[in-house]
Amino acid sequence: MKDKTITTTTRVCAVIGNPIGHSMSPAIHNAALDLLNLDYVYVAFKVEDLKSVLTGMKALDSFRGLSVTIPHKIEIIKYMDEINELDRSIGSINTVINENGKLVGLGTDGPAALKSLVDSGVELKGKHVVMLGAGGVSRAIAFTLAQKAGVAKISLLDIDQAMLHGLELDLKSGTGADIESFVSNEASIENVMAVADVIVNCTPIGMHPHEGVSIIPPKLFRAGQAVFDVVYNPVETKLLSDAKAKGLIAVSGVDMFINQAAMQFEHFTGVTAPVDEMRRVLMEKLKI
Repeated sequence: MKDKTITTTTRVCAVIGNPIGHSMSPAIHNAALDLLNLDYVYVAFKVEDLKSVLTGMKALDSFRGLSVTIPHKIEIIKYMDEINELDRSIGSINTVINENGKLVGLGTDGPAALKSLVDSGVELKGKHVVMLGAGGVSRAIAFTLAQKAGVAKISLLDIDQAMLHGLELDLKSGTGADIESFVSNEASIENVMAVADVIVNCTPIGMHPHEGVSIIPPKLFRAGQAVFDVVYNPVETKLLSDAKAKGLIAVSGVDMFINQAAMQFEHFTGVTAPVDEMRRVLMEKLKI
């Protein structure tokens, strides 16, 4: 971030989480704010006492917005004054807007993932989607695909049986979509890969510093499949490189990360996000 004058009119946005030192959001958002010469500043806060932070946010007119990350995405919902039904069904949000003391919560992970898939030419309508992992990101993407993309079926896999069945039940009651779940192991992965059209990895497998591993053996890929990995560091995981080697569409988590940040930026400022600049800064941070 270049030197800028902070005044009484400067509006504040922040990313909150615990831990938070690794976050690339301040660099990305501040570069976009600087490029457009907007009177905002974006900072990072390590937060444990979530309720107190939100009480303070409501009291400060200049505190415009929050990006929310682990571990607060679920708990924060109970402090919102307004939230739409889809995000309430998902059960987690990653964005808070301060509208004159009223806190409005929303999620950009699901819409960002959907945009990433569509922009990459992935056909979703009538397709069988396999979700690897049943955590928060998987919830957001699965609900969005079930409600907005017209997929035919979603198969969920996770090693955590309670989390897996919880998401299955929530999706069935919240969307009416055709949902099935399996405990993740070699046999279940092989079975779903035989029928999957689109594979979405929402696990941390393959994430830095554990590059070089993949949840899917390359021999299981079939022609015509598309693979999306929400991991963005490294930009190309082993899962994606294996998919590319088979000639498949491979969508990097970088696309989702930039899309969700751009959506947040636009909610914060009301201005179209400079996506190319945000991507440039992220790639620079990732040393690409």
